[in-house]
Amino acid sequence: MNLATKSYAYAAQKARWPKAGRHVLAQFDAEGIVVYQAFRPQIAEFAVANQHLDGGGFSLSRMSWIKTNFLWMMFRCGWASKESQERVLAVTIRRGAFDAILARAVPSTFVPQLYATPEEWQAAGKSSSVRLQWDPDHAPTGEKLERRAIQLGLRGGALARYAKGDILSIQDMTPFVHEQFDNVRARNYEALLTPREDLYPVPEALRARLAMGNEQPCLNGMS
Repeated sequence: MNLATKSYAYAAQKARWPKAGRHVLAQFDAEGIVVYQAFRPQIAEFAVANQHLDGGGFSLSRMSWIKTNFLWMMFRCGWASKESQERVLAVTIRRGAFDAILARAVPSTFVPQLYATPEEWQAAGKSSSVRLQWDPDHAPTGEKLERRAIQLGLRGGALARYAKGDILSIQDMTPFVHEQFDNVRARNYEALLTPREDLYPVPEALRARLAMGNEQPCLNGMS
């Protein structure tokens, strides 16, 4: 698996993670950002072999959700144990593509600070191909945290571009997930490894629109 990892107990990393607020925690460099998805084996095997998602039973007619936060993904897929989520993929996409996804995102619930009326919000949602959700982040134990993790739902043109045009690489990280879940079940959190994550520098013009915090992010993810 070609991802940088850190001990979950690594104090310097945890000190960089805000304890509350809405933030994009991710592994990224100057070119790409890693997002996670969980699929059934047929889709995952096609994606890894072909380095895109447009095949193997992957549907372009349904909404598909991407997450940047590893532990949030683990909570959602049960550490690759839930039905049709038995394989976890790390998908690296172009940063410009990710920023464009953020720019098109419409919250999945009405936010009066962003939309004058529910009708305006509904109209925005119908015209957008990206949904935005801020969900509670989770500790390895499954405990909810005050910090919120981002989840982005893609459909239509946004999904078609993501599935085949925006991807730099796809890795199957399921063996790593299983190894780390052994540490979780043993409550051996000192041995638990997770992909390294930093605050992603969301473009300033989008931060207020996405109702994000004001913490200063690392510019290249490698501080």
